[in-house]
Order: sequence, then structure tokens, then C-alpha cells
Amino acid sequence: MDEEIVLSDFEKKRIIEAVLFAAGYPVTFEKLAEVMHTDTADIERVVREYAEEYNRTELARGIQLLILGKACQLVTNEVFSDYVREVLGVKSGGNLSRSSLETIAIIAYNQPVTRMYVEQVRGVDSTYAIGILLDRGLIKEVGRLDVPGRPHLYGTTEAFLRVFGLSSLDELPPLADRSEEM
Repeated sequence: MDEEIVLSDFEKKRIIEAVLFAAGYPVTFEKLAEVMHTDTADIERVVREYAEEYNRTELARGIQLLILGKACQLVTNEVFSDYVREVLGVKSGGNLSRSSLETIAIIAYNQPVTRMYVEQVRGVDSTYAIGILLDRGLIKEVGRLDVPGRPHLYGTTEAFLRVFGLSSLDELPPLADRSEEM
């Protein structure tokens, strides 16, 4: 019979860092807990603690530990994005257009929403912008509205959170009060 190995928080942090570095995509707390033979709440606690240590501004690391809901990932610190793009030969053309940014903002703040809702808010056809956001994996179909025609409902993805450097939708900045502008 194998003895169960009890890992210290320090050892768990080292394992988490190694797994996230090797994975290159978000790994759930549940999966990390499974491989370290502990419970999910313990891993979530350790990851959150490690993220605070890891992301301290005085350390200015090239990567940061990002928490995405019930998962986490090591990502490039955006301060160094120009250097990373240059080394990897990534062109700057990957930026979103104004219409795509407007569209994703409407979806992020109001999800789940239909294309028609987005178009009502924007006042213009948004088919192309929604197509671009779907292609880039920033939004996804999350269901259908139970009305005639059964239009698609759209919501943001984990990729959206990563691209915009958010851990959850709760970190979206508050919307400005438009009534003050009028």
C-alpha cells in the first residue's frame, strides 16, 4: 500500500507553476486538486495566495498568474507584449476594430444577448462584428432565446477574460452614467 504524500503549500505552488507553464492554457482548480490528491478548495486557496505573491508589481515579472473563474493560467505580462510579438513575428493587425470592441462590450455587460439586441444598442448591423468575435473565440453561442425564430444568445468566453486581463466579469469597469452627459 502506497503512503499518501502530503504536500506543503510551497511544493503545491511549485507544482502549479510547472503544470501551468507546460499546459499553456487554463487549468481548472479541480484538475490541479486531482493530480495533487487534495480538495479543490485547498488548491483554490493556494492558487489565490500564489497569484498575490506572483503578481506583485515590485517583482515586475515577464509572466503573471491569472485566475479565470474556477481555472488559472500563466500568461505574458502585457507590459512586454511588444517584445513578445516581435520575437514571435506576430503582426499588430490582430487588434479589434471599433465596431468589434463596441459589440463585445455590449455582450460582456449584458450577456446573454441576441444579435438583434446588440444591433438595437449600436444602431447598425452587427453580423460581421459578431462573426469576427466568434472566429477569435472571444464570444460563443450560449443558447437560444425561447421566442419565434429562436435567435442565438451570445456570451463571452475565457479567452475574452484572458485577452482583456480579467479574472471574472465582476472586474469589468463600471459603466458611466449616461444621464450625466445629457
